[in-house]
Amino acid sequence: MLVVMKAHASEEQVRAVCERVESLGYRAHAIPGAQRTAIGITGNKGAMETGTLEEMSSVQEVIVVSKPYKLVSRDVKEEDTVVRFPGSDGTFGGRDLGIIAGPCSIESREQAFAVAERVAKAGARFFRGGAYKPRTSPYAFQGLGEDALKILAEVRERFGLMIMTEAIDNESLDLVAEYADCIQIGARNMQNFSLLKKAGRMRKPVLLKRGMSATLEEFLMAAEYIMSEGNYQVILCERGVRTFADHTRNTLDLSIVPAVQKLSHLPIVVDPSHGTGKRDKVLPLSRAAVAVGADGLIVEVHNDPDRALSDGAQSVFPEQFDELMAEVRQIAPVVHRNVQEPLKQPAVAKAGN
Repeated sequence: MLVVMKAHASEEQVRAVCERVESLGYRAHAIPGAQRTAIGITGNKGAMETGTLEEMSSVQEVIVVSKPYKLVSRDVKEEDTVVRFPGSDGTFGGRDLGIIAGPCSIESREQAFAVAERVAKAGARFFRGGAYKPRTSPYAFQGLGEDALKILAEVRERFGLMIMTEAIDNESLDLVAEYADCIQIGARNMQNFSLLKKAGRMRKPVLLKRGMSATLEEFLMAAEYIMSEGNYQVILCERGVRTFADHTRNTLDLSIVPAVQKLSHLPIVVDPSHGTGKRDKVLPLSRAAVAVGADGLIVEVHNDPDRALSDGAQSVFPEQFDELMAEVRQIAPVVHRNVQEPLKQPAVAKAGN
């Protein structure tokens, strides 16, 4: 169910409706909009009696939401959600594209700082780097754990970049939430429902990657798990799906971008690195992602990718990332978007070392 409040309803009136919903044994999710607030109702197993809500003077109407995903849907919120970060002008879902860049995994302080300096100078606002790495082989590099998180915290302090890194299970989620500005949930965990629920209780932005074989509805339902716990700061990410194609690591499904934007108010970014698995295809697919309307990019960048401990073949050199940023800056205005210029005074200038 969806309760649509009257225009200019006060916070007190919204709170009163939420309290009434919860007194009936359901959960209320107040989602402010540009013109009015909508209150999503979850927890009902079937049809519910709406009369007690419709009688409240501040309520415009009560609507039945037929889609299996409720809070994710544009039925609940027509305008696009913009995910913001305190202390940064980086956003996802607004006019500015959110650009995330960094190595697949944090290998050392020197490596992380070398990459962070270059991507910050190119104009990225978000730094990615794995502290925990879910790998197909148990013998592959699994990440540095909390030591990597401490390095990422140093990167934020020195370069002014917001930190995004992956939590692979409930145990690592607590530490990731302590250090990171945005929690990433990877493709393998898209339907790890206990992890999604816990991330929903963290009240910190979550970047949710599409599973390798997930349908559009399954993708949106995974986001619904996070939002149903009260965390409405969700960013979706297309990272390629598994098909019969053998010329790329995965098949990057750019058609899902407009499909998501039609059904959901959540921002969606594209990962051309995992989507192709090949360095020479990252730039052209980045251009295509911006052209199709994506709200941002997440790109793997390494200062020495041929010696990377993970995913070196899909990581671009810093010089190639500079070229990528220059090209998408030219494309973005055509689709009424903008790519931000580098920070004028990055934190490195104040570090004194």
